[in-house]
Amino acid sequence: MPSDYYLFTSESVSMGHPDKVADQISDGVLDHCLKADPLSRVACETLVTTDLAVVAGEVTSNADLSAKTVESIAREVIRDIGYTDPKCGFAADTCKVNVHLHSQSQDIAMGVDVGGAGDQGMMFGFACGETKTLMPLPIYLAHRLVEAQAKLRQSGVLPFLRPDAKSQVTVQYHADGTPSRIHTVVLSTQHDESAIETRNGKQLFADKSRKTIVDKLILPTLMEECPDLVEGEIIYHINPTGCFLTGGPHGDCGLTGRKIIVDTYGGRGRHGGGAFSG
Repeated sequence: MPSDYYLFTSESVSMGHPDKVADQISDGVLDHCLKADPLSRVACETLVTTDLAVVAGEVTSNADLSAKTVESIAREVIRDIGYTDPKCGFAADTCKVNVHLHSQSQDIAMGVDVGGAGDQGMMFGFACGETKTLMPLPIYLAHRLVEAQAKLRQSGVLPFLRPDAKSQVTVQYHADGTPSRIHTVVLSTQHDESAIETRNGKQLFADKSRKTIVDKLILPTLMEECPDLVEGEIIYHINPTGCFLTGGPHGDCGLTGRKIIVDTYGGRGRHGGGAFSG
C-alpha cells in the first residue's frame, strides 16, 4: 500500500450477539418503565449465558416491575431476536430468567429527587461528512452488514443463518482523510448444520456458503452504500475460524454495556465512558 494511504477499521455486532441480547433486555425493561411512568429512573443491567438471563439493578418507577412482568419482557425480547430453538442452548421459552431489581439507593435518591444529577460522566460528540448519517464510513458499513445479516435471516433468504454475528470493515483512506476504497471485510455469522461441509475429516463452514455470504449479503450492501469505493480486490474473511455452530449466549456470556464503541463511532473520536442501555 502506498505511504500516502492509511487504513482504519471498525466493528459492529448483530442483535443476536450476547452483549447485544443483554443490552436489548435492559432496554426492554427501561421502555416498559418509561411507558408507564415518564419520570422513571432506571439502572437495569442484564447478564445472559447458557439457558439463563439475569436481570438486576436499581429502579425508581410506578411501573409494574414484578418478577413475572420482567421475566415476560425478557422472554419477548429474546423471542424477537430469534432465539427460539432450545438446541441453540438459549431460547425464549426454555431459558431461566432471574430477576433482582430493587429500589434506588436513598443516598442517591435524595439528591436526584430535588433535581440533582443521578450520576457523573463525560460525553463527547462527533460528526463527519463521510456518510449521509454523518457517521464515519467504517462503523456505518459495519452496521449495515449486520443489519443485512438480520434481514436475510429473518426473511428466510439465507435460512442457514442464526442470530449471532459480527462484522468488521477496513477502509483505505487517502492521506487527506478522504475514503479511497473498501480494503477488507470480516463477517462471522452463526449458522446451522446445513452450511457445513466435511474437509479432511473436519466439519467446516462450506465454501459454497461463504460465496453465498459474499454474493448475497456483503457485495449488495457495499454496492448500495458506496459503489465508488468497491474497486480493486477486497479481502474477505467469512467465518475465518472455520465454523460457527455454537453462538449467542450459549457460546459467550453477554453483559449490558460492553459494546459502547460499537454503539458510538467505532473507535473514531474520543469516548466518554458509560453505557447507553438500561
